Amino acid sequence: MYNLTNRLIKMTPLTLTRSKGLRKKNHPTRLRPSARYGTRGHPEASRAAILKAAVAEFAEHGIAGARTDRIAHSARVNKALLYYYFKDKDALYEAVLDHVFSGLQERLMPALESNLPPREKMLAYVARYFDYIAENPRFPRVVQAAWTRIGAHASPPMLRIAREYFAPIYQRVSHLLREGAEKGEFRQVNPMDFLPSLVGVVIFYFSTAPAMSTLLKVDPLSKKRIAERRKFVLEFISQALFL
Repeated sequence: MYNLTNRLIKMTPLTLTRSKGLRKKNHPTRLRPSARYGTRGHPEASRAAILKAAVAEFAEHGIAGARTDRIAHSARVNKALLYYYFKDKDALYEAVLDHVFSGLQERLMPALESNLPPREKMLAYVARYFDYIAENPRFPRVVQAAWTRIGAHASPPMLRIAREYFAPIYQRVSHLLREGAEKGEFRQVNPMDFLPSLVGVVIFYFSTAPAMSTLLKVDPLSKKRIAERRKFVLEFISQALFL
């Protein structure tokens, strides 16, 4: 178990991504600082710029406090063009959630659908999950409101998000937990307990990074600190789950 965990810990995010030849669709097209996409002549670049700016705005101000004029200004587009692509702020937030969760699903599912033994598969899944959030540390704050909006009175868009992205991952991880337990490699755990705990171990660190930076006078997102945290998360899950 130690050797397996140690091997996953040492694998870099780039190595894990290249192992399945994945394309990084979760990163919007980079824009030159001077670029301004104020017309419909650059649809892909304009939409990507708006999504990138929206991620920062929703992360900083939440849904209620986010302003489309600030998003348009940051994206270097006019407000009319923003509304050409997204009819209102709710539609833009839904597009941001699609952007975030489609990228997460694209990163995780190859590991969960692989033919690796249960322990290796679980560590690959956790490593990919951690790396995706480490590469996009604003994402946890963007989606916090989404979790609270998925409930008994959730809107159709939020229900779609849950069905399309959460459900497949939950089903795969649940199957993996059963398989590992049946093979005597995992402790018997309830997926309804394990998955929220795993999400908490990964997500909470990044959600509280601004507070840690202020209170502890450290850079929680430095390369060294992220590597240390990644190592801890993989070892923590190994100790909690593996027999």
